[in-house]
Amino acid sequence: MSTIDTLVVLRGDGVSLILDLTDGQLPAVVHWGADLGECSAADVRSLSVAAVPPVMPNLADAPVRLALLPEHWTAWVGRPGLSGSRNGRDWSPKFTTTALRVNGAEAAPSALISLDGPASLEVEAVDQVAQLGLTISVELTAGGLVRAQAGVTNLSAEAYHLDDLVLALPVPQVAAELLDFAGRWSKERAPQRSEFVVGSHLRESRKGRTGPDSAYVLHAGTPGFGFGDGEIWAVHTAWSGNHTHYAEKLSTGEQVLGGGELLLPGEVVLGEGESYTSPWLYGSYGIGLDAIARRFHAFLRARPNHPDAARPVTINVWEAVYFDHDLERLVDLAERSAALGVERYVLDDGWFGSRRDDHSGLGDWTVSADVWPHGLHPLVNKVRELGMEFGLWFEPEMINIDSDVARAHPEWVMATGDRLPVESRHQQVINLGIPDCYAYIRDAIFAILAEYEIGYIKWDHNRDLIDAGTQPAGRPGVHEQTVAYYRLLDEIKAAHPGLEIESCSSGGARVDLEALLHTDRIWVSDCIDPLERQQMNRWTTQLVPPELMGSHIASGISHTTGRWHTLNFRAATAVFGHLGIEWDLAKATPAELTELESWIAFHKQYRELLLGGDLVRVDFPDQTMYGHGVIAPDRSRATYSFAEVSRPGVVLRGRVRFPGLDPLRRYRVTPLMLEHPPLAEPPRWWGVRRDLEHQLEDLAAHRPPRLKAVVDDIGVELPGSALGSVGLTHAPSFPEVAVLYLVQGV
Repeated sequence: MSTIDTLVVLRGDGVSLILDLTDGQLPAVVHWGADLGECSAADVRSLSVAAVPPVMPNLADAPVRLALLPEHWTAWVGRPGLSGSRNGRDWSPKFTTTALRVNGAEAAPSALISLDGPASLEVEAVDQVAQLGLTISVELTAGGLVRAQAGVTNLSAEAYHLDDLVLALPVPQVAAELLDFAGRWSKERAPQRSEFVVGSHLRESRKGRTGPDSAYVLHAGTPGFGFGDGEIWAVHTAWSGNHTHYAEKLSTGEQVLGGGELLLPGEVVLGEGESYTSPWLYGSYGIGLDAIARRFHAFLRARPNHPDAARPVTINVWEAVYFDHDLERLVDLAERSAALGVERYVLDDGWFGSRRDDHSGLGDWTVSADVWPHGLHPLVNKVRELGMEFGLWFEPEMINIDSDVARAHPEWVMATGDRLPVESRHQQVINLGIPDCYAYIRDAIFAILAEYEIGYIKWDHNRDLIDAGTQPAGRPGVHEQTVAYYRLLDEIKAAHPGLEIESCSSGGARVDLEALLHTDRIWVSDCIDPLERQQMNRWTTQLVPPELMGSHIASGISHTTGRWHTLNFRAATAVFGHLGIEWDLAKATPAELTELESWIAFHKQYRELLLGGDLVRVDFPDQTMYGHGVIAPDRSRATYSFAEVSRPGVVLRGRVRFPGLDPLRRYRVTPLMLEHPPLAEPPRWWGVRRDLEHQLEDLAAHRPPRLKAVVDDIGVELPGSALGSVGLTHAPSFPEVAVLYLVQGV
């Protein structure tokens, strides 16, 4: 058995990753960050030697070597990559590499392997004493992401109890500040910053799903990093069940970002020849948060099954009718929606079994004969006659105790300790890890899809997994549940090519890269209040590109906050995602319907840009304004939004900048949707003024005074360098107003 002795360089999209696999050791990161350009073997050897830390007094007599999978035997006293034992033995393995595959083929012996563009490595290693095999996979993806995962195999006849398997990416000491996220139901992805100090910043999710308070993306960067500046390294654990993210700094100065699956006690016990593979840990490097985000976006957009930017405008009926499913009312809503230009109609919760409220029926996936005596055919047929696609809500992983399936199969309810878990939303979890249960859920969904022309599924998941064991023994089953969820999604989509699936989980509680790789859209939050969505959408795009981000226009009064907002603010917020409506249109006024139709038309006209461009976000020191935009990949045009989210401490705004444009190109900037002007007289460069003739009439009708053009060409023309560095005077406005600008190359 030979050992591996080589150095590897991966380069692509402005990133270099250098790995040291010399002397049969596990791969260690010599450099992860900015592209170093072409490096000779001598250069790489010198960098590798230069990365070896000195031996310090009162520490180990040999330099500590930090591998992608940190090993305790090297005198690494941080978190080890592999934790487990055989009744207290074989808990500190020492691995030796035995094989290396590059892009799927065995690598020829070489002192240096250098690869440009997307590439993959697979390293095999073994500890003959501990009788453990190890595989570490590393990839440089489209867009310049680094991702890695590890697999451990038990080579002994004696069982191996696996407690933890995590990977860690080292980051330099200049990365002295951390940013990750917190949140709760209806307020997901709230950013939080802290100093990167000695110890562990550990974020664990024990919810059996990603969680509304997940770390989401864990960043370490130079102090004060923002959207467009500062050197940043970030990681994301792509797993929809229990998981960890952590940042760890030792007193000796080493610091890492890492993550993996959080395994419950006894959840993974490997028999002889059995293996466990960790989730992918993704790493993104860049200058500024926008660069970090765009790498994730590029990776997702490179998928062969990624939806294009022409996303159908959607209406979901939930906030219009809730559980009150009345055919006449739903048909009326369909007709009103089609007249506005809506392209997809989604029937939400309440169409099945005894599901007249949230106390019963979950798990009985047959159309309710009481509410739908002729099945869903009358509604589905009408929706399709109107030229819209039909979508349907499911919650396949949940069950009400008051349901036919729970009465027939109580053993399918996830539980442990000879008791039912505490209820949440009057429901429990149905165990997809049981083959018969999995088959029942799969076949029930297949039967609905076979009977009706359905192009879209809203897939919900409305509670945390508590006491989630497999009866009768009650062993933890979150891992198997998560794997079964992915498998079920894949089976459904394989059988129904073109079917789209949205990941919804009490809103945005299951948003991670692995869920995204199996679905086509995420629901950001159950809160559609545009003021809250300004922040949530802003930070959701740190991982999710706009075309995968469900973003709806709701009624004037938010159902989750009670706030009232103008249709202009609601729509101007929503158009920067996959646009939809969540509103009882029968209660909308004719003026509202006219305005809503114009916003839908605007979104359709520009959605190739809005949903296909590169994200930019703008920092404002006082945080009373949010600015963001999308720029066409060829930099030919862009759309920006500047939204007042609270009152500033000064009366007038200064200039706003338009980052990301081609500095050598000239652009014309024009304000959009001019029927909604600012608080005061617009800036002169707009070329418009208030139409005094209608001002009193508009104020009496409680609508913003209209604007009137006073020049032939509205807007201003300037080079991208001036727009990005100097900017333009912005229109002062009331709080909770957004102004959009179109920027077009000339």
